[in-house]
Amino acid sequence: MKSIYYIAALVAVLLAACTSLDCPVNNMVETVYSLQNSDGSPDTLGIDTMWVYAERSDGTDTLIINSLCGTKATKFSIPLSHTQSEDNLTIIIRDTCINTGQHEWRDNIQVKKENRPHFEGVDCKATYFHTLTSVQSTHDIIDTVIINKSEVTYDASTAHFLLRLKDRR
Repeated sequence: MKSIYYIAALVAVLLAACTSLDCPVNNMVETVYSLQNSDGSPDTLGIDTMWVYAERSDGTDTLIINSLCGTKATKFSIPLSHTQSEDNLTIIIRDTCINTGQHEWRDNIQVKKENRPHFEGVDCKATYFHTLTSVQSTHDIIDTVIINKSEVTYDASTAHFLLRLKDRR
């Protein structure tokens, strides 16, 4: 009878061990864009409104960011696609918070990357890590886009892209 209790206890420990894997709390894999003036100083969207659209694999667009004026944003995060080798973004900035007119600037950003599946464990959500290989943009409002950190993982503490904007005033 004692051996049955020992076996039951052993099975319970083994089952608990199989599900005790700690999945990362922050398992979002996103690129971070740091907004800068053309001289490299931080830029805010204090009086501007910004929208960011991402192209889906079927060719349609989806709104990723709808920033209201006055947010004073200096950076934003965008998830990457898992299977596409290139992501296409459209950034629209409009000076809707000031009364000098409705200027609108629109640029496209193309991000090329390598995707690799990242496995934590059977209990964790599947994720992909990425290596950024190149970035290009149009130049209506964007002065330059610089890859600052090429490895995209759970760590979003450092900006992956430095997005330098032209003067809008």
